[in-house]
Amino acid sequence: MTPTKSGDAILSLNGVTLRFSGLVAVSGVTMSIPRGSIVGLIGPNGAGKTTAFNVITGFYKPTSGYVEFSRAPSESVRLTGLPPHKVCKAGIARTFQNIRLFNNGTAMQNVMVGAHLRQRGTWWMNMFSYAFPAAAREEREIASGAYSLLERLGLEKYADSPASSLPYGAQRRLEIARALATKPSFLLLDEPAAGMNPQESAELLDFIRRLRDEFSLSILLIEHDMKVVMGVCEHIWVLDQGELIADGAPNEIKANPRVIEAYLGKEAVAHA
Repeated sequence: MTPTKSGDAILSLNGVTLRFSGLVAVSGVTMSIPRGSIVGLIGPNGAGKTTAFNVITGFYKPTSGYVEFSRAPSESVRLTGLPPHKVCKAGIARTFQNIRLFNNGTAMQNVMVGAHLRQRGTWWMNMFSYAFPAAAREEREIASGAYSLLERLGLEKYADSPASSLPYGAQRRLEIARALATKPSFLLLDEPAAGMNPQESAELLDFIRRLRDEFSLSILLIEHDMKVVMGVCEHIWVLDQGELIADGAPNEIKANPRVIEAYLGKEAVAHA
């Protein structure tokens, strides 16, 4: 495997290993994500995909190796050891396999939570807006930006609705809207097609491309729906039992014997 040169990469994992007691969840993973690309991370259940996401976003600290992020070609930062909110502030946002919204808050409030990451004032100033007019003005700007995001993602009709009342697909988009409110340059999507019917999954392909183009993003996604992966990803990385076993273009991955074996077993390869 030949990772992209670091100068072309927005994110690089360099020999990342994570152990939980005697269990090796991720083992020596090295990969580079080209700037402006849509890249997939796939593998059987338990392969270590979400663990890799958690390492990138600061939920886990690797046992060895490091993660490097370049928001712009001329600047680079080591993410290893940073807590999740600082990783997010550096320019990386994510969604989760199981949707995590503030269910009692409105769609608008959920998106505003993401935007508050970059507010200039402190939260308590909003409680005394009469004394801090600049904070009140910023809060109005945040609300306006949140509504604009809802419009761009086709969610404006749910602005004042509790997040828990939204249809499933709209909840998925709302979680993405909240992530976008943090103004990322790199977005991680953890199984965005989970729970979607075939028509919704097909529409997701154009939606992901639109996210990349309209918001100038690089995107890394985990997905079990191979039609989505093969239809939208420009490059695919494959994990099995914590180890990187293959990477390449979709057609290369589809025909790779090690990938077929990981998903279907050795007999499938023998009879292929």
